[in-house]
Amino acid sequence: MASVSAAASIVKNELRSHEVAIAELNALPSSRTVYQRNGNLFFRTSIQTATSMEQKQLDSAKAKLKNLNSSSKSYARTWVVQ
Repeated sequence: MASVSAAASIVKNELRSHEVAIAELNALPSSRTVYQRNGNLFFRTSIQTATSMEQKQLDSAKAKLKNLNSSSKSYARTWVVQ
């Protein structure tokens, strides 16, 4: 159970990181270009492309957190039943 809560904490930090990145990208003028990390390399891209990629990662992290929360609830239910 502790490992699930630790994993959930890590995913929550990841969520916050993506939310901050999206907010920072939205604060930039649309004419700016940004560098997006892809592995160990940075590639120049538009703000719109970087924002959409961050949004996809945010959605993925939300799904992961939802999955962790549902699995921890089912684990708690099985613990009570046994």
